Amino acid sequence: MSLTLPTPILPDPAAVPALRWGVIGTGIADRFVLALHAHTTQRVVAVTARDAEKTAAFAARHGIPRVAESVDALVNDSEVDVVYIATPHPLHREQALAAIAAGKHVLIEKPIAMSADEAREITDAGRTAGVFVTEAMWTRYLPQTEILRLLLADGAIGEVRLVTADFGFTMPFDPSHRLWNTELGGGALLDAGVYPISFAASVLGTPTDIVTRGDLGPGDVDARADLLLSYASGARAFASTSLVTALPVVASVIGSEGRIDLHSPFFGPSGITWTRGGMGSDETATWIDDRFEAVHEGLGYQATAVASYIGEGLAESPVHTHDDIVGVMHVIDVARAAIGGQGGGDGVPAP
Repeated sequence: MSLTLPTPILPDPAAVPALRWGVIGTGIADRFVLALHAHTTQRVVAVTARDAEKTAAFAARHGIPRVAESVDALVNDSEVDVVYIATPHPLHREQALAAIAAGKHVLIEKPIAMSADEAREITDAGRTAGVFVTEAMWTRYLPQTEILRLLLADGAIGEVRLVTADFGFTMPFDPSHRLWNTELGGGALLDAGVYPISFAASVLGTPTDIVTRGDLGPGDVDARADLLLSYASGARAFASTSLVTALPVVASVIGSEGRIDLHSPFFGPSGITWTRGGMGSDETATWIDDRFEAVHEGLGYQATAVASYIGEGLAESPVHTHDDIVGVMHVIDVARAAIGGQGGGDGVPAP
């Protein structure tokens, strides 16, 4: 009998609250706003960023009615329901706390902050204030990710024994670029490594043991990192990231009775293949997400999910909890410390 993949069930964009969004930053936010306006009922009503001229051009390009003079003005705008923070990592904590203090729901680009302590401070503040707070790990809201969750819940590959995921690219050294600047949160782990580490967490949870091997590059940022994570279940995960090597950008979950492979790039809309059985006697089924021409159009899935959770009065995402977010940042903390020569990295337990 041939394999049949489950049908992903996602929130209907027309059935969730149509929220008014304020945007801080105009980098990755360009792709987010394009997807939000093209594929959801959500709308951006205000934007702010450091460069006034670029911000005005951004607003005109996306049909955003207001340009706020400052972060403070945007988060205190009574016509903004939720704030999307898309600035460099070191600014996330201050801006998120300002939005939370103003009573706004917050979606914060990955990584949510610069450390597990900062991540915990942000999520705790949101819970105390009674607003929804999450990290913009859009991978968690894709149809292929929902198929993965359904397969694992059904025991489709038996006992999970290994998770692998990678994300790396070649980035020529430029001391002025944020990726090579420690003050701007540079390095592979915070920028790209958060994806494979978060993928492992989505399947296996919090590791009990963290082993890191990596190298510093120019500017004393982590240029590459390979992490071996162990779990109480006996399963392991291998996560790899790099600024100096173009990696396949794929992910797999391997179990006692088969495997599930997320196609490249696994972090965005791509596809999923379920394989059951062993060598020479296996069966496969594949689903491809061909809805979009550009991969980042899939950011709309995340915006719709966030609106649905806010509509339900939730404080955190049920598929990307606060503990999960803090746990991933802890893994990154340990790995960065190990590569930076600050100690740790060999058999370091999670809290």
